[in-house]
Amino acid sequence: MQLADAGWMEAMTHLEPGMPAPDFTLPDQHGEPVSLASLRGRRVIVYFYPEALTSACKQQACDFRDALPDLGRHGYAVLGVSRDSVEKLARASDLDALPFPLLSDADLTVQRAWGTFGEKNSYGRIVEGVRRSTFVLDEDGVITHAFYNTRAKGHLEMLDKRLAFSA
Repeated sequence: MQLADAGWMEAMTHLEPGMPAPDFTLPDQHGEPVSLASLRGRRVIVYFYPEALTSACKQQACDFRDALPDLGRHGYAVLGVSRDSVEKLARASDLDALPFPLLSDADLTVQRAWGTFGEKNSYGRIVEGVRRSTFVLDEDGVITHAFYNTRAKGHLEMLDKRLAFSA
């Protein structure tokens, strides 16, 4: 895993629209490196989720899969990021026929830099974990939308209202 400018990003806990997205290179479900910088020139949706093969994360991934034709027509690529192993991501991708990269951030470096891992409220308890979050980037890698603490159910409908990708 590689992260550009890790020093200043480690202190950052909340990314906002207008900020450049922190670059990274992570292995996908096939073990191949995927670099965010390689997608410059395209709009990108980067979503962070807690754990592959769980019902909510499966629903969210399948919703992205089903929306991918509309997203693609509007120039969007999709990347899913979790701390799961490459092997687990491969199983999830195969099981649900996911046509986009699932990226393994096993050491949580990228998630910490993007502010998607840390303390959160889980059923009234403060725990440390992944905050389900989604970021929309423009063609230059600048964040246009940042959604922290999202829900899997209804997530794509909310994105469609904001981005109008199914219009």
